[in-house]
Amino acid sequence: MCWHRWGSAWAWGMCGGSRTFATKMEEVCFYVALYYNVIIAWSLFYLGNSFQYPLPWEHCPIDVTTNNTVKECAGSSPTSYFWFRKALNITNSIKESGEFNLIMTGCLLAAWAIVSLAMIKGIKSSAKVMYFSSVFPYVVLFIFLIRGLMLDGAMEGIKFMFYPKLEIWGSVQVWRQAATQVFFALGLGYGSVIAYSSYNPVHNNCHRDALMVSGINFMTSVLASLVVFVVLGFRAKNTALRCVAENLGLLRLMSSYESNQPLVGLGWPWINVTDPSSVSLADYSEWYSHYSSTMGPNITDCSLEEEMNKGVEGTGLAFIAFTEVMALFPASPFWSTLFFLMLLNLGLSTMFGTMQGILTPLMDNFSFLGRHRTLLTVSSCALGFIIGLLFTQRSGNYFVAMFDDYSATLPLVIVVIFETISVAWVYGTDRFLDDIEVMLKWRPPVVYKYLWKYVCLLSMIGLLAASLLHMVFKRPTYTAWNQTTASEMTLEYPGWALGMIVMLIVFASLPVPFGYIYSTLKNPKACNTRSEEVHQEMHRELYTKCSSTEQLDSRHRVPTEEDEAHPRTAFLPLGNEHYRLLSQQQEEEDDDEQDTGV
Repeated sequence: MCWHRWGSAWAWGMCGGSRTFATKMEEVCFYVALYYNVIIAWSLFYLGNSFQYPLPWEHCPIDVTTNNTVKECAGSSPTSYFWFRKALNITNSIKESGEFNLIMTGCLLAAWAIVSLAMIKGIKSSAKVMYFSSVFPYVVLFIFLIRGLMLDGAMEGIKFMFYPKLEIWGSVQVWRQAATQVFFALGLGYGSVIAYSSYNPVHNNCHRDALMVSGINFMTSVLASLVVFVVLGFRAKNTALRCVAENLGLLRLMSSYESNQPLVGLGWPWINVTDPSSVSLADYSEWYSHYSSTMGPNITDCSLEEEMNKGVEGTGLAFIAFTEVMALFPASPFWSTLFFLMLLNLGLSTMFGTMQGILTPLMDNFSFLGRHRTLLTVSSCALGFIIGLLFTQRSGNYFVAMFDDYSATLPLVIVVIFETISVAWVYGTDRFLDDIEVMLKWRPPVVYKYLWKYVCLLSMIGLLAASLLHMVFKRPTYTAWNQTTASEMTLEYPGWALGMIVMLIVFASLPVPFGYIYSTLKNPKACNTRSEEVHQEMHRELYTKCSSTEQLDSRHRVPTEEDEAHPRTAFLPLGNEHYRLLSQQQEEEDDDEQDTGV
C-alpha cells in the first residue's frame, strides 16, 4: 500500500488477522518461484542450442545401430522428440521418477544464480533491469507479428482466435485458468504489487496507474494472442497440407493396382493425385465429403479447423509449437535466439516481482533480516534451488504441471477472496475510498464500492465453489508422454500424488481463513485500533513541533528539507485541530529525543 508505504506484511497487518495474507502471499510466491525458475532453466537450455545451424530440432536423428530414423521421433515430430527426449528425457509417468537430468540441473543453478545476483542490489537495481526486460518483449512480439502475418495460414489462425466458441464457456477449467492468468498477469495475490508500490510517493496517482496497468495488460494479451494464433494457424495449415499430400500419395499407390485400372479409366479417384500442391484444403475437403465412404479407412480427412482445435497448451506451446514454426523460417537460428531471449526476459522480470513479494514481507516482519539483505537473498535462492531439484529429475515436468495447476491457482483465488473481504467488508469500502481521496485529492467513482463488495467477490466465490466441486467429482489427471507410442496420453494421478496435491492446497490456503477468524475473534476491534494507531503515529512523525508564528492552515505548509530526508513518511493534509503549542520544556525534551535517536 503506497499510502502507508509498507510491504504486504504491514499493509495487511492493519486489519488484525489480515497479516496472515502476507504470509500466504509469501507461500504462493515461493511455490510459483520454485517451478517458474525451472521454465527459465528450460529457456536457457534452448537458447544455448539455438546457436547452431541447422537447429537440433529441425530433423529427426538417425539410429546408428539400424541406420534408420529413431522410432520415437518418426512416430511424433522432431520438435516433440527434442523436447521430451533430449531436453527432459522424460519418463512414461509420474510414478517413474528416474535419475536427475544433469544438464537441466546445471541450467536451474544458472537460473537461480541470475535471479540472486539481480535481487542483491534491491528494488533500484531490479527496477532498472525491468525497464529493459519489459520493453524488449514488446519489440520481439511486434517483429514476430509482422513476420507471422506473411505466413500461409496466418489469417486462418486470426479468424479462429476471434470466432467465439460458446460451448466451452461452461467449462470450469477454462474459467479457472482464465482467472489464474489474470491474477498472474496483474500480480494479484502475490504481494509483488504491494512490495513495489510501497516505494511510491504518498500522493502517487494510484487510480491512473491501476487503469494504465490493466489497459496495457489487456493490449499485451491481445498482442501475444495474435502472435500465438498466427503461428498456430501457420503450423495447422502446414500439418493439414502434409496430411493431404500423404493421402494423395496413398491414392496414387491404390490407382496403380491392376484391379483398380477400370475405375481409373472412368476418372477414379476423381481428384488430381499426381500433383498434391495443386489440391487446396477446400478442394480436398469437398472431395472427401463426397467419396470418403468408397475410399476405405486408410484415407482420412484433413481439416484445418480440427488441427486448430487440437492446439497446444502449457509448456508445449513455447517448446514444441513455436520451435516447430521457427525451424521453418529462413535463418532459423536467428529467430530461435530472438524468441528464447524474449522468453528469458519475460521469465526473469516475473521472477524479480515474485522474489520481491517474498523478501519484502520477511524484511518488514524481521528487522535483523533487513540488515542482512544479501544473506537473505542468497539463502532464499539457495533454498529454492535445492527444492527445485524435484523438477530436474526425469519426471520433473509432471511435478511442474502439478504445482502450476494446484499450488497457485486455487490458493490464489482463496487469498484474493479474503483480501477482498478484508478491504470491502472489514476495513470498509468507504474508509478505503477516503484513503484514496486523501492520496488523489479527488474521490473515485462510487461504482468501485459495489464492484469490490459484490460483483468481484461473488464471482470469485462462485469460481472457487465450482472448481472444488469439479475436483471432488472428477479425479485430477495429468498429461504424460508415452515413449513406446510416441504420443501424449491422459493419466490419473496415483494416490500419493493426490495426497501431495491436497497438501499443496491445504498448506497454501487453509491458514488464511483460520488465522483470520482466530485473530478476529481474539480482537474484533483490531482493524479500527490498528488504523487509528497508524494515523496517530504518522501525525507524531510529521508534526512534532509547532510555534505560534507558523501557519495553522496545513494546506499552506511547505515541506522542509528535513521532511524530504525521510522518504518513508507521508504528508497528509490535516485540520487545525491537530496542531497544538508546545512549551519550551517539551521542545527541549523533543530535542533530546531527536539527539538520542529515539
